[in-house]
Amino acid sequence: MEPDRSIMRETTRDFQTYYSPMLHGEVRLDTNTNVLGSNPAAAEYLRTHTWDLNGYPDTYSRDLRAALGELYGVDPDCIIAGNGSDEMIDVIFKTFTNWGDNSVVPVPSYSLYDYFVRMNGGRAIPVDLTEDYQLDVDSMVKQENAKVTIVPSPNNPTGNCFRTKDLEELISRFDGIVVMDEAYTEYTGTDGFIKRATEFDNLVVTRTFSKVYAMAALRVGYMVANRKLTDMMMSVKIPYSLNAISEGAAVAALKDQDFVRRSVQMVTEQRPKLEAGLRKLGFEPFPSDSNFILARSPIDHTALVEGLKKKGVLIRDFGSKRRTENCVRPTVGTEELNRLLLEKTAEVIDECR
Repeated sequence: MEPDRSIMRETTRDFQTYYSPMLHGEVRLDTNTNVLGSNPAAAEYLRTHTWDLNGYPDTYSRDLRAALGELYGVDPDCIIAGNGSDEMIDVIFKTFTNWGDNSVVPVPSYSLYDYFVRMNGGRAIPVDLTEDYQLDVDSMVKQENAKVTIVPSPNNPTGNCFRTKDLEELISRFDGIVVMDEAYTEYTGTDGFIKRATEFDNLVVTRTFSKVYAMAALRVGYMVANRKLTDMMMSVKIPYSLNAISEGAAVAALKDQDFVRRSVQMVTEQRPKLEAGLRKLGFEPFPSDSNFILARSPIDHTALVEGLKKKGVLIRDFGSKRRTENCVRPTVGTEELNRLLLEKTAEVIDECR
């Protein structure tokens, strides 16, 4: 038999592989990782420790959950840790949705939400954000038979936070599980909902060590919810999914909150400078509360992204997606990286005109 996509699960037959550029030493401003480099406490932990590679890690990452519980003032039994926040999101849909169930996904938002819904046999119901890219709560809650809705705040790719009152209204009115993806919340200078997650019957808050903690290579994520929900999700989550090396590095990283503060301060200082530089070049930047800026390009988005790649700089292209037409998304860099990005961008624009 010559295999074709008819042998795949029908909800996944049109899936394509995720963004994965071939790299030749380019400056990466396309993944929103921490431009200050590897987490120093985690790197020191990896340098100075050895492990029994023949032994399994702790089944459910008790040490990391305890450290997170101490940081946030949350019962560790209300915390689940795993292999990146993507695994956490996958576990949520595996736990709370059946085959054919609907889930509400705002547009625009993180592209993998649709992937996780459909991979678990569900239907993703898109609901447009408002004209100012805030939640349309009325439209989200009226979707029939929706079991889960997921919202990132700050939103990816637009960069803005959703209004607290709208998030609270969504939690209170949505007849299902509300997932709040707080991958970038540290950059807002607020606590988000992580410390409040256990107050609600239907809220799950996810976070990651891949962004401000500068540990994307180690794939560590976690989520917080009330004890009844975490008991359900822990029974579904794959045991041992977070390896011992990554768990130990994450615990070490939590003890170095000064690195987090320095990372946030750098973005707070550099984000308005990058926004002004982009505006001067003719871009239309979106307001951002995160470590990236979405901006409508003054030239064709594909020409801009490809032109920058040839000059050794990668940014993310969202210009072919609905609601972000002709938009690109650079990560906020250090002063030197932002200067490089703006100089190379100006060169590409000049060459295209």
